[in-house]
Amino acid sequence: MEEPSKFERYVYKNASVYHYMKISLVLENGNQNITDAQFKQLIICGLRDLYGEVGASFPFDLLKFDQNELTGILRVYNSGLVKLWSALTLLGSYQNEACAFRVTQVSPFLLALSGNSRELRFGDQLIS
Repeated sequence: MEEPSKFERYVYKNASVYHYMKISLVLENGNQNITDAQFKQLIICGLRDLYGEVGASFPFDLLKFDQNELTGILRVYNSGLVKLWSALTLLGSYQNEACAFRVTQVSPFLLALSGNSRELRFGDQLIS
């Protein structure tokens, strides 16, 4: 007689080591003369203000930066996602000018940030 086949189920909660964040910077007067290096330095300053020198050494990568829209994609370790997010949220000024970071999307998969279903266009219509 045959033995019943053994069924094993594996569930991975999050196999990814990183999380990816799509963020945008909103400046009070609309100044858009910020380079990618200045954008990353602003984030590092936010980490330093909130967590000190140890926070400023926190590893993250700026994968993509759009200078016209002041948006970027960050890659951060899962263990530091909350720290980075909180530093971005509490950052309030850049060169004595009020500013705010907006976190648009967060995902453990970079491909998920490539499209936003809220901005889908079919023909000339915006689907909301």
